[in-house]
This record gives sequence, C-alpha cells and structure tokens, in this order.
Amino acid sequence: MAVSSGRAAASAALLLLLLLATELGTTTVAEAGARTCRSQSHSFKGDCTSSTNCASVCKTEGFPDGKCKTHYLVSKCFCIKDC
Repeated sequence: MAVSSGRAAASAALLLLLLLATELGTTTVAEAGARTCRSQSHSFKGDCTSSTNCASVCKTEGFPDGKCKTHYLVSKCFCIKDC
C-alpha cells in the first residue's frame, strides 16, 4: 500500500506543477526579442475556434490583435499587445 500512496502523492505533485505552469490572467512572453503581453478577453463568449473572430473582439477591447489559445483544455481568446 505504501507504493500506491507514494504514486498518488507523486501524481498529485505533478498535477500541481502542471497547474502552476499554466498561464493565468495576463502573461508576458518574449518573442524574437520583443515583449508581448497577453490577457484573456473579457468580451469573447464560448470556445475560441477562430483567431480572426478573437482578434475582432480584442480590437473592441483596445488591443491590436488576439489569438485562440488552449487554457485548461478549453480554447479561449487571448488579446495581444506589445509591452
């Protein structure tokens, strides 16, 4: 039984690390030397299946671009701007 509880603890720790490594809210990503900020759209509704639609909604929120990104196994719209 000790082996099973050890495996369960290791699995729980791995899951926790994966959750912590996942993006939350606004993040900054380095792209080709430039800094890019992403923020989840507040206006986009439903699953994000088209980055074109996402970008249109992000423009209404004051961002120049937007892209669909998978977040916790659900595709969401993230607005993008230079920082």
